[in-house]
Amino acid sequence: MKRSTTEFVREGQYAAEVDVELIEDDTGWSPYLSLDDAKKLDAVRVALRAGDIAAAAKHGRVFELQPVTD
Repeated sequence: MKRSTTEFVREGQYAAEVDVELIEDDTGWSPYLSLDDAKKLDAVRVALRAGDIAAAAKHGRVFELQPVTD
């Protein structure tokens, strides 16, 4: 069985919201990501770390984080 969910990836001042599917079964590893979804999350993480917003945005919504001052 597959279930859609959203994973958040944060690197430095950027965060990305990436849609993935969790695979649920009767094994002890459940729920888990498909290899393609795991690679997608890694690609987003690498792109954010390098500051390549366009590459990260191909896989999900990208946000710039700013601190809130008092």
